[in-house]
Amino acid sequence: MPGRRKLVPQQYHQVHALAFSPLLFQAAMAARNMGVLAAVHASRAEGLLPAEVATRAGVSLYAARVLLEGCLALQLVALEAGRYRLTDAGQLWLFDKMTNVNANFVQDVCYAGAFHLEESLRTGKPAGLAVFGDWSTIYEGLTQLPPAVQKSWFEFDHFYSDSAFPLVFPRVFASRPKHLLDVGGNTGKWALHCLGQDPDVEVTVLDHPGQVDRLQQAAAAAGVASRLRTVALDLLDHRRAFPVGFDVVWMSQFLDCFGEPDIVQLLERGKAALVPGGRLCVMEAFWDRQPNDVAELCLQGTSLYFSCMANGTSRMYHSQDFVELIARAGLRIEADEAIGLSHTLLTCVT
Repeated sequence: MPGRRKLVPQQYHQVHALAFSPLLFQAAMAARNMGVLAAVHASRAEGLLPAEVATRAGVSLYAARVLLEGCLALQLVALEAGRYRLTDAGQLWLFDKMTNVNANFVQDVCYAGAFHLEESLRTGKPAGLAVFGDWSTIYEGLTQLPPAVQKSWFEFDHFYSDSAFPLVFPRVFASRPKHLLDVGGNTGKWALHCLGQDPDVEVTVLDHPGQVDRLQQAAAAAGVASRLRTVALDLLDHRRAFPVGFDVVWMSQFLDCFGEPDIVQLLERGKAALVPGGRLCVMEAFWDRQPNDVAELCLQGTSLYFSCMANGTSRMYHSQDFVELIARAGLRIEADEAIGLSHTLLTCVT
């Protein structure tokens, strides 16, 4: 007769779950990708025996067992009378878009390089990026990453910005700017949105050559190339001034990609690009202004990606950090507005 299980303090379970978390994460990804969890889901409430899961998923009985037991530890499945069924958390793991975007990003972009996090923090360089190539930042090699890695990176990036663009556009364009400078325009989703919404605006985008090349192709396909200008440059070369004469300088989820000294210099270069009376608009997701602890956790986890994979110096910031950096750059915050659930728009003037 087996003895009764002894209860242990919750924190003891917490730290051991942490110790095995890399392996458990891989089990959850494999169970999703190999169809093990989908097989359990298809059984609905009655659940499945491990042998039935193996047959339906087309995996060995051994694989089904170890993956189901790993998912049991994560509470993605529940075990009753020898049969496995999917839990509510398992449903989210399979079907929730935000969960899948985050999981794919961690798996494809971050996981292999995360081993080098401590080295990154000691050196101030993204030591984990070496798993993909010999670049000083991930942005230099973004268009050269393996296709699956690029896909997960862009899906993660766009998931946390695309929904905010329609919300913030009326505020940025309330003054009907004629010339907008998009600093760090990435694939140009904001630029294309602006060009599509306002037939009179001209947009100039600054970014690495690979990104602006893609943007020019997208603008041509959208029929707005005549009002788009692009400038390929290394944004960290602070000796290079930005082009000038802009009513609005736009920096969306851009400054968090840099350390504090670089942020100040980027803001100063942006300020110099404005016409008299122009505005510099910063849209960011600050971890202290999130609607719940899950959103806060996601942003704090993203800071670790910046450390080991992106550049070794940046992070997701507390809002007060940005208030101080903006002041150091000689700018004044004219408006501080919430955009949707997660973003903040800081409108700055000289």
